[in-house]
Amino acid sequence: MGTDTLRTEPADETAGLRREQRGWYVYDWACSVYSTSVLTVFLGPYLTSVAERAADGDGYVHPLGIPVRAGSFFAYSVSLSVILAVVVMPLVGSAADRTGRKKPLLAAAAYTGAAATTGMFFLDGDRYLLGGALLIAANAAQSVGMMLYNSYLPQIAPPEQRDAVSSRGWAFGYAAGSLVLVADLVLYSAHDSFGLSETAAVRICLASAGLWWGAFTLVPLRRLRDRHARVTDATAPGLRQLATTVRDMRRHPLTLAFLLAYLVYNDGIQTVISQASVYGSEELGLGQSTLIVAVLLVQVLAVAGALAMGRLARTYGAQRTILGSLVAWTVTLAAGYFLPARAPVWFFVLAVGIGLVLGGSQALSRSLFSHLVPPGKEAEYFSAYEMSDRGMSWLGPLLFGVTYQLTGSYRSAIVSLVAFFVIGFLLLARVPVRRAIGEAGNPVPEKI
Repeated sequence: MGTDTLRTEPADETAGLRREQRGWYVYDWACSVYSTSVLTVFLGPYLTSVAERAADGDGYVHPLGIPVRAGSFFAYSVSLSVILAVVVMPLVGSAADRTGRKKPLLAAAAYTGAAATTGMFFLDGDRYLLGGALLIAANAAQSVGMMLYNSYLPQIAPPEQRDAVSSRGWAFGYAAGSLVLVADLVLYSAHDSFGLSETAAVRICLASAGLWWGAFTLVPLRRLRDRHARVTDATAPGLRQLATTVRDMRRHPLTLAFLLAYLVYNDGIQTVISQASVYGSEELGLGQSTLIVAVLLVQVLAVAGALAMGRLARTYGAQRTILGSLVAWTVTLAAGYFLPARAPVWFFVLAVGIGLVLGGSQALSRSLFSHLVPPGKEAEYFSAYEMSDRGMSWLGPLLFGVTYQLTGSYRSAIVSLVAFFVIGFLLLARVPVRRAIGEAGNPVPEKI
């Protein structure tokens, strides 16, 4: 009886983890459509055009009486959404670890974001303030949701499986983004055939991403399990909790060193993702259909890139593979500065370069950080990580917006982002990852 029990329990545990992993993948499938269709493709150019319709004769809008160039309004809104997330995420992360109830918090974040995204259907005319408010709500909610989602990784995958599991999650997300972008491309390109105006087609594409997000979130909410809470003091509000988390991280300086490196290079990645369509439409004069095809190309290649870099990590280790991707990011982004206007082919070449490194650099960064988190503090530490991922990336969009406001040139704005990848490479190369994992109290994988 005792032997049978020992045989059954590990098998049941393994099957349970696999069920959770499959459910975990589906949340990336659910929310990545927002990142792709809304944040990357449609909302930047569309909200910019709405702001331009509301602008005065000098090209400025005046939210709260502050003069803002219409072309900078989207970038500033992204930055404001991140500031909101910075306040909320540490509080939510600490509450998740303290109570052990991540699923209700994940549901609240997901459906707040899905509702705000669906509400973008009503973004029309010169309602740029409505668009900014919905963007801030949706983007902040996605950051909170992704923080909780990421914090499940150390609990559902043993150390030797995390690179592969993380890479599959990113691949699911990019596959969903590709699928929905194909449907968006058909609807947008043939909007006349459907009896729709171009504006109505864009609004439907925006809202459908919210419906997709809400519908598929039901799967992870059914399959993921809450764990026992750790014992901790009462949580502190917002930024004070962030300070508490950072103080705790000071006891793990190598974990903090990795997070700093990631904060820098990922700020560049997130800014490229959110501002690429604005750069393509406003600086290069490319049409919406060209932008959709380019982003679709990125999505398809990102699936293959995430899986391929996951395999490279098994041979060379995650840290070396990430460093190689940062070199590729630097070269690709520098080349983007020289792209000729109204030349879709060269924009597609740039999309190929981005797609091959995008998914893998993010997936391996997530799995590598999961090894550096002290056991029992997953959500709290991943709240700080998420600020670097979709949260703390406020400096890039802000720099992008300010540079454009001062120079009137998106080329000047895009070239400034190279510094994020160069500095991030130098900081990451200095982190002794194996020692960092051991000092965090986790087993060190053979290849890392």
